[in-house]
Amino acid sequence: MKGLLITLGVALAIVGAIVLWAIGVSNSEIKLRARISGQQEMTEAYYTKLWEVLKTKAGVAEEYAEKFKEIQTAIMEGRYSTGGEMMKWIQEANPEFDASLYKDVMNAIEGQREGFFVEQKKLRDMAVVHETMLKTFPKKMVLGKREPITVIILKNVATQKAYETGTDSSPDLFGKGN
Repeated sequence: MKGLLITLGVALAIVGAIVLWAIGVSNSEIKLRARISGQQEMTEAYYTKLWEVLKTKAGVAEEYAEKFKEIQTAIMEGRYSTGGEMMKWIQEANPEFDASLYKDVMNAIEGQREGFFVEQKKLRDMAVVHETMLKTFPKKMVLGKREPITVIILKNVATQKAYETGTDSSPDLFGKGN
């Protein structure tokens, strides 16, 4: 009788441990699913921020270039409209175009794109963990019919074409067809 109670107690302990483990696996999957969903939303928000920052900075640089062109044109026209200006022009200092705004735009592009890449990498890493959880034994016994989460990883058109065709070409950075 005592042996039967011990066996029953051990069996209940094992079943209880398995049930608690299964609940833990299920809860971990639910938490990971929520984290993936949240990371997908954050990646989308980062993408929106990326383009807003770049549009704003590029717009400032473009406006600066336009205003500089207007000022430079007015200065040059004013210098040559009264006579004897060649000597005056040599002695006067010309306004200089400040390229630092363009450097700022380039730094912003690089920084924002790198930040976006990091966010997408986090998202993909979480999705891999989730896929592995759903497919590996013994967790797949508990998670059974749960669907994998679909994540969206953005790639540019050139990347997609290169992977579809298996070929790559050098980018035409400034649209000059080289």
